[in-house]
Amino acid sequence: MKRHLLAVVAYVFATLATQGLSHFLVFGSHYAAVTYMKAEPVFALGIASMLVQGSVLSFVYTQSRFIEQGLTGALRCAWLFGAFLVSYIAFAEAAKYRVPDMASWIAVEVGVGFIQFTLIGVLLGLAHRGPINAVAALR
Repeated sequence: MKRHLLAVVAYVFATLATQGLSHFLVFGSHYAAVTYMKAEPVFALGIASMLVQGSVLSFVYTQSRFIEQGLTGALRCAWLFGAFLVSYIAFAEAAKYRVPDMASWIAVEVGVGFIQFTLIGVLLGLAHRGPINAVAALR
């Protein structure tokens, strides 16, 4: 259970770090040009979605053959989840909503998503790797 909680916290951290930097610093003008976005997002709903996503990812990873492959497996698992989630954000949102420039929208979302899920994969692998504390290591 501790590993799952650690993996979920890692997912939230990685998502906040990459998406926060993307939305508010690096590509702030990119997102500011999107007319359908709220000026004041409801962060609690964003955190709730991250908790669900991190929980599902951690559970699926531990129940899959990816866990037998260590860090490489965690990266592959995270990249698959990333492809699933980012494909909607990059392609379907660009198709449905008025994004300022479709090509730059897709490039930013795919690029940031790749970085996000690479970081998530590394942290997922570390969360489910070896003993969590020194007491467990002695057993």
